[in-house]
Amino acid sequence: MLIVDNDSPMYSLSQDLRYAVRQLRRAPGFTLVAILTLALGIGANTALFSVVNGVLLNPLPFPQPDQLVTLHESKPNFERGSISYPNFRDWQKDNHSFSAIAVSRPYALGLTGVGDAEQVDNNFISSDFFAVLGVKPILGRTFAQGEDEIGAAPVVLVSEGFWKRKLDGSPDVLGRALTLDGRSYTVIGVIPASFHLQHDYAVYVPIGQWGNPLLKNRGAGLGMHGIGRLKPGVSLAQAQADMDAVTRDLAQAYPDADKGIGAKLVPLKTQMVGRVKPMLLVLLGAVGFVLLIACVNVANLVLARSMGRAREFAIRIAMGAGQARLVQQMLTESVLLAVAGGTVGLLMAYWGTRAALGVLPTALPRAEQIGLDARVLGFTMAVSLLAGILFGLAPTIKTSRPHLHETLKEGGRSASAVRHRAQDIFVVVEMALALVLLVGAGLLIRSLTSLWKVNPGFKPENVLSFWTSFPPSMAKANPELIRSTLHDLDRRVAALPSVQAVSQTWGALPMDADDEQLFWPAGQPKPANENDMGWAIDYIVGPDYLKVLGTSLKLGRFFTSQDNEHAPAAVVIDDVFARKYFPGLDPIGKRINLQEWAVPAEIVGVTEHVKQWGLDSDDTHSLRAQFYLSWMQMPDGFMNGNLSSTRVVLRTDGSVPVAEVFGAIRRMAQQMSSEQIVYGTQTMNQVISESLAARRFSMMLLGTFAVLALVLASIGIYGVISYLVERRTQEIGIRMALGADRADVLRLILRGGLTLALVGAGIGIVCSLALTRLMGKMLYGVTATDPMTFVAVTLLLLLVAAAACWLPARRAMRVDPAIALRYD
Repeated sequence: MLIVDNDSPMYSLSQDLRYAVRQLRRAPGFTLVAILTLALGIGANTALFSVVNGVLLNPLPFPQPDQLVTLHESKPNFERGSISYPNFRDWQKDNHSFSAIAVSRPYALGLTGVGDAEQVDNNFISSDFFAVLGVKPILGRTFAQGEDEIGAAPVVLVSEGFWKRKLDGSPDVLGRALTLDGRSYTVIGVIPASFHLQHDYAVYVPIGQWGNPLLKNRGAGLGMHGIGRLKPGVSLAQAQADMDAVTRDLAQAYPDADKGIGAKLVPLKTQMVGRVKPMLLVLLGAVGFVLLIACVNVANLVLARSMGRAREFAIRIAMGAGQARLVQQMLTESVLLAVAGGTVGLLMAYWGTRAALGVLPTALPRAEQIGLDARVLGFTMAVSLLAGILFGLAPTIKTSRPHLHETLKEGGRSASAVRHRAQDIFVVVEMALALVLLVGAGLLIRSLTSLWKVNPGFKPENVLSFWTSFPPSMAKANPELIRSTLHDLDRRVAALPSVQAVSQTWGALPMDADDEQLFWPAGQPKPANENDMGWAIDYIVGPDYLKVLGTSLKLGRFFTSQDNEHAPAAVVIDDVFARKYFPGLDPIGKRINLQEWAVPAEIVGVTEHVKQWGLDSDDTHSLRAQFYLSWMQMPDGFMNGNLSSTRVVLRTDGSVPVAEVFGAIRRMAQQMSSEQIVYGTQTMNQVISESLAARRFSMMLLGTFAVLALVLASIGIYGVISYLVERRTQEIGIRMALGADRADVLRLILRGGLTLALVGAGIGIVCSLALTRLMGKMLYGVTATDPMTFVAVTLLLLLVAAAACWLPARRAMRVDPAIALRYD
């Protein structure tokens, strides 16, 4: 039989818990408000911590993830460029720091012969790609050494999702043939669905199977980037020094292509999450303010409630209860409240996180890692206990030291002034914290508003785009037939209802896809190496491209139907190109040599600049110059090599819904050929919106936190002013008996509340001036000390505070002097 010592800590704790439950059940209103207030603060913190945990804290789901780095070619003005295939092979052979390195290049392929024809996401990879990451197939094997070489047998790996969706999850899939872009590939393995690396792909094809004729060109990056695994004991700095030596040797061996080319190594995790890390840390600090406000609010509630229990505490001390015992009892009640609030907050966090990711699924990398795991649950428990101690400590200390004689004689009124000062301090703190959050949210809102007002260089309204993949048999057609088919596509799309203009486009598309070309002025000798050439973004388009995008022509002309394969080569540049390469000169009629063209092209027009790199970052990007080429003048090899990924942009008059337009386009493509695929449909407004997704995510969260803080702060000041009115009822009655009118009473009460709000706002402004500087990289078009934002949110805070004071002030105006004089 277990005998429990009545003096043991466990017995006293058990007794305190039972007593705390009884006390909280006796005050259901107080208990409910306190739990909900804490649930909001703890839930918001848990939700954001689950995001930070999934995105920043959790290790990458690969063996020894700290050994994984990404590799890029670096140039003097561009650190993370793509790697050429020949350079990759030399890096792979000559380095001494990596156990293996690999490259990858996303490229969609047309799938036929398995149900309806469709375009599938493919990643061209080298043979060591999955070995570097430590990923093993659930069936079969990955690529063997040599299978990624040019001319090797065509094999393919499929994802588990693709295997189940298109191949019925058949266990005998190995050895089965898949037709991709008209070519038969043998399935050799199935990659598990648990594999995630920035993007999910349906199939993986060896890089050597890519039919791009520039693959062997040492100067062509072609969008390939590398990933490597460091050897055990090799640091990032050592590997960087090793790769610097490798690239220096290559620059000496191939000066025409590799002079000035280096290697840039970046930890894989940094590559994936570095862009959002500052934003998430700022938001984590902001949501901590919400928890502080919630704790202060509950502390005010506990302090107000303790006034009714002052006589009880005094009697318990008079009967011999020690101060430590009383503190333990009250802290037990506080922690019990916090644990209940944390439990409810955990449910709020679960729902809130899912809702936020559902609204903005593309805003965060590693979103699939976000969830409530053991670390998040531990965080919630720790925060709940800390919150219980924080909001329970100050009221506990004050209440546990009652003036016994006065309290027993007067019922505790002697300590009310001290408690009132504590409540005032709490309100000031709430107001200050709320203003800091409001300023931060206001700055982000103003930034996003400024961004939406930025001229992107085109008019995105009613502009749609889609990709189309022609039947694989077309790749072998003669160039004249291909050009005729592309013209036919233009005519068919232009004939659709509501379509005003249409253009095919390759190369870059604003804020969505980029492509670059090298050039040098005509009449000058070709530079000895590529780093001495000019570098510009290229758009390969049709005659109506400017009409589709709504981009302005500033000088000269744009392409016409006469700028075809039989006409002299023409090029149109943008105004940034003109200012950089022809400063103070009229560029019309000047000629430039394009690295990939045999003849110089004449500049026939100048357009306005488009924000290729995004509304917020284009002005600071090192590569901004742009030029346009007529797709009709592209070489024959280009025509044959791009039929699997032809992009079309069109402008409508807005009279037909977007879904109907895309439906009509799909039916039109089927009429051209049953094997023609339409995919990747989107609007240019969607492109802009996705480019701002991270900013909208941070604005939405910080705005939510600011609203929570404002609501909690207004509740706090309402509670304090209500208590003030109750405490001064007799005083108010005397004032009214001596001739004060209701307006005087109203001013008295409002002055007390607004004084607290003004003091809190003043402190909040000082804190905001210091803290908002941490948001500098998150802002656009507005400074961290923007006066308009500070004034607006301060007025908003004072207005809400005045509204919170109004109700108790009205109650004070209705005090009957005869009743108030008898008030005790």
